[in-house]
Amino acid sequence: MAESGGPSLPSARPAHTPLLRAERFVWLTARVLEQRLFAHRFLKGGADPVERALDAYRNEDGGYGHALEPDLRGPVSQPLHTARALHVLDAVGRCGGQRVERVCRYLTSVSTADGALPAVCPSQRGYPVAPFVPVVDDPPSELLATGPVVGLLHRNEVWHAWLFRATDFCWQAVGALEASHPYEIEAAVAFLDGAPDRARAEAAADRLGRLVRERRLAALDPDRLGAYPVAPGYAPGEHHFPHDFARTPESLARAWFTDEEMARSLDFLAAEQQEDGGWPVRWRQWAPAPALEARAGVTIEALRTLRAYGRYVG
Repeated sequence: MAESGGPSLPSARPAHTPLLRAERFVWLTARVLEQRLFAHRFLKGGADPVERALDAYRNEDGGYGHALEPDLRGPVSQPLHTARALHVLDAVGRCGGQRVERVCRYLTSVSTADGALPAVCPSQRGYPVAPFVPVVDDPPSELLATGPVVGLLHRNEVWHAWLFRATDFCWQAVGALEASHPYEIEAAVAFLDGAPDRARAEAAADRLGRLVRERRLAALDPDRLGAYPVAPGYAPGEHHFPHDFARTPESLARAWFTDEEMARSLDFLAAEQQEDGGWPVRWRQWAPAPALEARAGVTIEALRTLRAYGRYVG
């Protein structure tokens, strides 16, 4: 009999569905955290096991480390690890209370002079890190790191003194975006989707949508990927698609794309499932362990996006 709060048994589900293939991939390759997160999202598993697994990555300073974000190795807390921890807590409906208060204290301690977050603090030096992640003595404020955290905390109605200045930074950074790259646009969308000032968020998103189309930052026709540029420094073929910007139909970015463009994008996402049941990592791979650990998270997000749009996955 399954343990109380654990995932339901898979025997009654049809064989060879996308979900069952992904489930096998997760049990075969994923870390305990992603196994429990998968079980919670798709197999009626409880939230407590996810929280217990996440605790293994938490440090005394209130931040998270230990390669929670696979491209940063080592034990030290980093903003990108902590952002991922908040994403997990949000996924299981536990983004509040004393745990998030401790997280906000950590974010305050590492924020820059303008109240925003750097992507990586200098404490990462000496530990393995992806070559495309710079470690510098005086790291700049990054919308990439700050936007998703601020948007998520607002969406969960978390209020903390740190949020006021960080929110101001995000509004200024989003308003200044011009020659951007896809990941920065994704971070902006994550902020705008949770920002309390909805009218301002909708106006900002409308401008960004025009930028995405003018700069061809989204590959609207997956059959003609050669027609869309890959941003400098990205891996060959590291394109971004409508579903990367609008991960749910409720996202402000959904209005950037026609129904036909969105359908093509979701068809492409569904077809990307590999023979082993997992989805591929599209960014630059630099070591075997980070690439394998990242694939489980990518697989869970792919299934989540497909389900959000009503695509049958199992």
